[in-house]
Amino acid sequence: MNSAPDAPPGTSAKSKRLFVGLPLPAELRHALCALDPKLPHLLWLADEQMHLTLSFLGEVPAIHHETLAEQLRTVRVEPFRLPLFGLGAFEAQGKPTVVWVSTGKGHPHLFVLHRWIQDAVIRAGLAPDLRPFRPHVTIARAKGISQEALKPFLKRHREWDGGVFEAGGFTLYASVLSSARATHTPELTVTF
Repeated sequence: MNSAPDAPPGTSAKSKRLFVGLPLPAELRHALCALDPKLPHLLWLADEQMHLTLSFLGEVPAIHHETLAEQLRTVRVEPFRLPLFGLGAFEAQGKPTVVWVSTGKGHPHLFVLHRWIQDAVIRAGLAPDLRPFRPHVTIARAKGISQEALKPFLKRHREWDGGVFEAGGFTLYASVLSSARATHTPELTVTF
């Protein structure tokens, strides 16, 4: 794993905010970026930040970094094809918070990969992400946009079809938050 000599404000040089994600092919990320409706208060993610989160780990002390990397390297599943289609939004208190693209109702290979990653996290001595696994790709964050303003865009792209892509590995990312957006830096890539 990489080591960062300078820690961002509010974090320790001995810990990193980490998550495991499934990277998307460049052409798919570009297609998702092209959907940006340029609506006020809808912050579209940069294409290099788009991924499917498999497990969010939060702040991980440096003492666990190498063990986590070792355990993640043991995760092996067969490469699989994953569809991306249909846009939607998560809401909190009646307001949109996140715009996403779906992977469908369920994909058994994706859920097996998720389980193996959770097991690796536990073997590394860390607490697993216990939230229900709802696979999706976040493409935008809503910062005060109303349901009414977002609804026509979502309706127009409810059946958007990104096709399928081959999932042949995953990445451990470090995430640094800023007032504008998060920056994700690959720490480890595991291929199947």
